Amino acid sequence: MEKEFDFGIIGSGPAGYTAALSAASAGKKVVLFEKDSVGGICLNRGCIPTKTMLHSAEIYEYLNNSLDLGICVDNCKVDFSKIAERKRAVVEKLRSGLERSFKNAGIVTIQAQARIINKNTIEAGGEKYSCGQIIAAPGSSPRVIKGMEYDHKFILSSDDVLNFETLPESIVIIGSGAIGIEFSRILSAFNVQVTIVEIAENLLPLADFEISKRVERIFKSKNINFYTGTSVEKIEKTDKGVQILLSNGQTLNADCTLLAVGRVPNKIENIEGVTSIGDAAGSIQLAHFASKQALEKVVQIPFDETLVPSVVYGSPEIAWIGKREQDLEPGTYQKAMIPISALAKSQCDNALDGMMKILVRDDRIIGAHIVSKEASSLIQQIVIAMQANVSVERLKAVCFAHPTYSEGIFECLMRLK
Repeated sequence: MEKEFDFGIIGSGPAGYTAALSAASAGKKVVLFEKDSVGGICLNRGCIPTKTMLHSAEIYEYLNNSLDLGICVDNCKVDFSKIAERKRAVVEKLRSGLERSFKNAGIVTIQAQARIINKNTIEAGGEKYSCGQIIAAPGSSPRVIKGMEYDHKFILSSDDVLNFETLPESIVIIGSGAIGIEFSRILSAFNVQVTIVEIAENLLPLADFEISKRVERIFKSKNINFYTGTSVEKIEKTDKGVQILLSNGQTLNADCTLLAVGRVPNKIENIEGVTSIGDAAGSIQLAHFASKQALEKVVQIPFDETLVPSVVYGSPEIAWIGKREQDLEPGTYQKAMIPISALAKSQCDNALDGMMKILVRDDRIIGAHIVSKEASSLIQQIVIAMQANVSVERLKAVCFAHPTYSEGIFECLMRLK
């Protein structure tokens, strides 16, 4: 006999767990299927473990550069086994909390591979489940490049790097999107020799060109080597690691290489009447985008898909929203930009690297690009202004606290005529 539910949800990442909890809070009977660990890629092998390691990397860098602040730290060392242990503990704590939330909400969780039979039936673990509505959110997997397949020892995915128990002496990172940039920051902070190879003309190619240039300057100052406008022709394994032949004729040698070349949606049965959300939907692959998709589908809270902020974590943070300057016609917009070092708070914090740029058309913000401490929070203020369609003139009337990084927004706006 089939078990009956209002919602059947496949996948428990940000898309799936948001859909499940939202439906349950609306009084619906929910069954959630997860073949792996609750929390999906974001919690177990993505956002959370990466940011946990980044925090350790930032503290280590901060301590090593604290003499200018009047603080002398002798014999500062990295115990990477402790960093790995803390990463696991954070993930386990959050996963346990999510499991409790499911239990408290009355969500039935099935730990098994799920298969969609038709728009109202799911089979898992030899049983069938009748669902008024099915939502598929199976997530994504690291992209595989032919001839450079992962061996999980020398040719690595982001999953493999998160499983490091000891650090390599050197690594080549292929790709400089958010994954490549964040792992570059983590590993270089722990004194791993990092080299990035990027096929586009700039690092972080999806960002505004001035953000990319700023990131390149910061990386040079931190001795992170990089090649742009360069592709990888071949990866060969050696007795000591890998040898990588580049399109410019150069050869790189390292202990291992990370392929940070994006992710591909996990396959799901394409059945009419079944809703796909999150990474598997093949659109924007961001956890917060997936969560908003879930809320829109389950409880009809709409959102503007053109106003999804992007954030790259580390020190300093990088964030942007809306239009990039290189995509705009000259003379059709206004621009205001300041160096972060112009802000009193940045001087107090000794966090001087960075810039803030705001693009405006017809008295409305159409884009913002930030490299700064707290950029992940700063960008949200601008998203709210854009979402609410608040004019630049009205924003100028807002009182910004001093000293803060938020004052940078005000300083930019005041530079606009």
